[in-house]
Amino acid sequence: MAHQTGENEQALRKILDMTRMISFILLGLHFYYYCYGAFKHWGLVSAFSDRMLVNVAATGLFSSFSKSKLFALGFLCISLLGSKGRKNEKLSYKNALVYMAIGLTVYFLSYYLLLARLSVEGRSVLYVVGLLTGYLTILKGGTILSRIITDKLKKDIFNSENETFPQEERLLDNEYSINLPAKYQLKNKQRKSWINIINPFRGLLVLGTPGAGKSYFVIRHVITQHIKKGFSMFAYDFKYPDLSVIVYNTWLKNKHLFKVEPKFYVINFDDLTRSHRCNPLDPSGMQDITDASESARTILMGLNREWIKKQGDFFVESPINFLSAIIWYLRRYQDGAFCTLPHVIELMQVDYDSLFTILRTEKEIEVLINPFVNAYMNDVMEQLEGQIASAKISMARLSSPQLYYALSGSDFTLDINNPDEPKLVCAGNNPQKIQIYGAVLSLYVNRLVKLVNQKGKLKSSLVFDEFPTIYLNNMDSLIATARSNKVSTTLGIQDFSQLKKDYGREQADVIMNIVGNVVSGQVTGDTAKQLSERFGKIMQDRESLSINSSDTSISRSQQLESAVPPSKISALSSGEFVGMVADDPKNKITLKAFHCEIQNDHDALEKEEDAYFSIPEIRKVDQVMIQRNYNQIKQDVQDIIASEMERLSGDPALVRLIIRKQ
Repeated sequence: MAHQTGENEQALRKILDMTRMISFILLGLHFYYYCYGAFKHWGLVSAFSDRMLVNVAATGLFSSFSKSKLFALGFLCISLLGSKGRKNEKLSYKNALVYMAIGLTVYFLSYYLLLARLSVEGRSVLYVVGLLTGYLTILKGGTILSRIITDKLKKDIFNSENETFPQEERLLDNEYSINLPAKYQLKNKQRKSWINIINPFRGLLVLGTPGAGKSYFVIRHVITQHIKKGFSMFAYDFKYPDLSVIVYNTWLKNKHLFKVEPKFYVINFDDLTRSHRCNPLDPSGMQDITDASESARTILMGLNREWIKKQGDFFVESPINFLSAIIWYLRRYQDGAFCTLPHVIELMQVDYDSLFTILRTEKEIEVLINPFVNAYMNDVMEQLEGQIASAKISMARLSSPQLYYALSGSDFTLDINNPDEPKLVCAGNNPQKIQIYGAVLSLYVNRLVKLVNQKGKLKSSLVFDEFPTIYLNNMDSLIATARSNKVSTTLGIQDFSQLKKDYGREQADVIMNIVGNVVSGQVTGDTAKQLSERFGKIMQDRESLSINSSDTSISRSQQLESAVPPSKISALSSGEFVGMVADDPKNKITLKAFHCEIQNDHDALEKEEDAYFSIPEIRKVDQVMIQRNYNQIKQDVQDIIASEMERLSGDPALVRLIIRKQ
């Protein structure tokens, strides 16, 4: 369209003024014709005006009473079409239409004023006033119409429609995938979609504050779908038995689908009748001294979470070396017959003379214990106690008959993805005893990961609810390397700050950034900002409104803005999730980001849960059995000391190893 010049606007204004003037003239002629008697009485007629009136009447303008009124009204409407008044966003069509309706009513019903029982002059004055009132009221309404802003800004005050984007609506299923049905908003329409986690081996991070729906909407489906697809599984159940019951009942319904039927095992320190026994330091899974060192680091870091940020310090590494030496000694003694965590705890507590004497008999740990032996022999007791006491005190907190019973048996091994003996293992924690149980469970997880992350095994799924409550060293390495070994890792956390508090900033950053699949419910602060940056930006419409005395200007533009801003992530409802999925070379996904509401069939799930079987009693366990086992472990350690001291005393070549410090 050609640009409108100032001259054109001025010409248009003159035409409109002329049109309105014609309307006024026609209205005046109407008055003069139909109120002629009054004008004559007032002496407002002349021969010239009479001749002009006759000529106008000859055109047929006054052939009916309303014809001239309609022409006057028509020219008025034409003049209003191009009218431009000062815009006001408070004006509405309702006000304008009310004025125009009243004006038209008065305008046409004013005819009846001519029928009033008054003098000719009185009737004429009343009619002129009434008709002019109606005319001016119509003019008022038309003027309001010209001042109304027709192109108003959108009323989407939260910018919800503008921040929507296309999402994956196809169901992309494969033998490993996790598929969650959902619905999402695209502009002003609601559409169905799917969250397709087609490559769970690249890691799945599930975030959300308490009540956001991590377990109900996401983790439970990871468990059920992976079991149905033939995965072996380890589930860390922070609020036992919430997840364990799901694993158990899904296993009952689907165990026949496996090539080799898997076994179900559960570790529960609170109710030993419904818990299997498992030795996390099983000698068959410890091939060299580095396994002992890794186990020692895990258990001590789990008991002393502040040490995680101090790794490398002398008084952190010394207790780890000391515990590593004891674990490896028991692994080597009689081929690991007494290599259990309870035996390790009891052996740590014996006197230094006996302890250092028997440790010196194992050449592989000589380099680890030499600093402690030298400090003891040189009577540097303050340094020695500083090195060892923290380990002894920490481990002594695990000296419980119940824990000893669960940790000293061997109902199963932790190689859950063994093709010949697949397993589903649930490890239950107790939020009331999180520090003690969490440390022991950390050791289980550490040993299990070493055994699972190997070539030629079954596909497996590791599910960690409330992951920061346990300590797993080098979790980033597991996610980075386990992909090729078909190990799926699901980490449930509440917030990035929680991960930083328990793992330190460096490890937390690595875990957050290395995970390929992210599903997040409501989170706030730095977590929301970090996720928003991860989801990227989309083109969004922008509008601005400018009002001046004669015109309204609305400018529209597009610019890149956050697809899901932090404020929106902080305000997600329960069941509403944002995130991004990862693909693989064989299954490309273009629309990876999502912001949707996962659709659970609540009635079906409730019905399913009502039909769940409780985890059955595994064995009869009473306090006498537990105490007997506890005493036996203590006796085993005393027997080891006695037999080794006797062996050394009777061998002239080894007697020099005996330490007798006065």
